[in-house]
Amino acid sequence: MGITIVGLGPGDGRYLTGEAWAILSEAETIYLRTERHPVISDLPVNLEKISFDDVYESADRFEEVYEEIVDRLLTLARENERQGKELVYCVPGHPLVGESTVTLLASVAETRGIDIHIVPGLSFIEPALQSIGVDALDGIQLFDGIEIAGYFHPPISCDIPLLIGQVYGKRLASDLKLALMSHYRDDHEVILVHAAGTREEKTEKLPLYAIDRSTELAHLTSLYVPASLHRSTLAALAETVAYLRSPDGCPWDQEQTHRTLRQGFLEEVSEVLEAIDKQDPESLREELGDVLYHVVMQAQIASEEGEFLLSEVIAGIEAKLKRRHPHVWGDIQVADSAEVVRNWESQKEQEEGKQTSGNSQLGKIPLGLPSLARAQKIQKKVQRVGFDWPDISGVKAKVNEEFDELVNSDTHEEQYQELGDLIFAVVNWARWLEIDAESALREANIRFIGRFESLERIAENNGQILADMEIDQLEALWEQAKSEL
Repeated sequence: MGITIVGLGPGDGRYLTGEAWAILSEAETIYLRTERHPVISDLPVNLEKISFDDVYESADRFEEVYEEIVDRLLTLARENERQGKELVYCVPGHPLVGESTVTLLASVAETRGIDIHIVPGLSFIEPALQSIGVDALDGIQLFDGIEIAGYFHPPISCDIPLLIGQVYGKRLASDLKLALMSHYRDDHEVILVHAAGTREEKTEKLPLYAIDRSTELAHLTSLYVPASLHRSTLAALAETVAYLRSPDGCPWDQEQTHRTLRQGFLEEVSEVLEAIDKQDPESLREELGDVLYHVVMQAQIASEEGEFLLSEVIAGIEAKLKRRHPHVWGDIQVADSAEVVRNWESQKEQEEGKQTSGNSQLGKIPLGLPSLARAQKIQKKVQRVGFDWPDISGVKAKVNEEFDELVNSDTHEEQYQELGDLIFAVVNWARWLEIDAESALREANIRFIGRFESLERIAENNGQILADMEIDQLEALWEQAKSEL
């Protein structure tokens, strides 16, 4: 004796299997996850039908509903066992498609020595795909609407069609569309499939942003999301890069190594920074794509060399982010963002073993960083162990001291060293002012270029040649250019 779980199919009695009908015909009492299903009126008339719909009304969360139903079923199964009876539990569709109670019940029953027998049923998938004319073997992703709605960035691929079940109401549809908009444009055309497998079956084409405005949403509604017009996933990019590296690919890409790509990588990162400085979203989108190409190419080369996989790169940073945010994925409380940074650095030091004997606090600051950025990082590191001025007056005095030493230098070598010390001191001043020195200088370069180009236009409009002008004339044009920008 044990529990027999019967799949009732997606619609009315036409979709019941022969095995399901035979079991239902012989049973005296059946337990239903819900009576809200079109097959109920077609079941054998002699059956006593007991549903768990009351649990949905009393619980606040679906998890509580499932747990309560499973607890009741296990208690009933023990009572039936003493009477020598099999308990029959009936669920919509197929018991192993979107039925959380079945998954939980099977898991708990196994630990308690209760046998489970599953009677398959036609799921919502087949009639839903039939209603929209889609072949599942062409590729399809299957998800529960409740699960997807709980994500900020769902684990789906825009390159493969998506079928989502249990889109039962407006609130869920609203949460669902917001989650999906992290992958698709809000006007991406989708199809709501209502009551698939029943005589009331209906499809509704509409843009993604409008799915929660449908008046047809109900417990038998599912959502079909066609693939995007253009391949747009990391997997698609990885396949393209792998093909470029293949014997049938591109000779240039085939020749690249970790080191040959280094300079190009730096240039692409610089172009990302330039797009950010210009506040140009379109350029930023394009330049981030170029950087992503380099990331994937480096990972592809590493894969070919047996060093590591792209999936390991992603798994590493995903795990690191969660590990270093214990206030989000753990039980640590933080007061503000400054404490978040301190926790991050503490966790980082523990992971990298920087506190062990013989390891310098500065040993792992990347040599490849731009000099201003590296200087600022050095100063932040030593500040954390107390090697810093007590207040900003000492910083200002140090800048003045280094400036005087530069002015009083006699040899080129002395000037070279004192200029470096002065710049280092100025970077420290920037840190005290909470200004990123690298960004400040980059923006100063941009301002200078803009003003000089304006100066050139003014001179050209005046019929003046810069090379023939005196310095006071150039200064006057410079002030005019500054006033225009």
